Amino acid sequence: MITRTGEMQAENRENMRGGQGSVKLEHWFKPEDFGAKVRLCTRMTLAPGSSIGSHTHTGEDEIYLVLAGSGLIQENGAWVPISAGDAILTGKGGTHGVENNGAEPLVIAAVIIQY
Repeated sequence: MITRTGEMQAENRENMRGGQGSVKLEHWFKPEDFGAKVRLCTRMTLAPGSSIGSHTHTGEDEIYLVLAGSGLIQENGAWVPISAGDAILTGKGGTHGVENNGAEPLVIAAVIIQY
């Protein structure tokens, strides 16, 4: 199954999980497209100054692949710089948030797998 960029379902979320600004989500696939328990498979774009508030992943793992830009990721209370090429895994009750503190859009592929 191939999803082309122009075919992706897009939405904008304001103040996502208590964060600042707007996050654009472009969904590559819907949960029902998978045989596994995948809740989310999307490209997220955070404009400069935008963020996703801190939240916990219980009963699921979330993978972030940073595709472009730079920012900060909060992992269990500590803020750490991230940039294109980095991969982040949060799960097993872990908490994270993300912030674009740079001048360019921060683009992240996000996949949430439930167990």
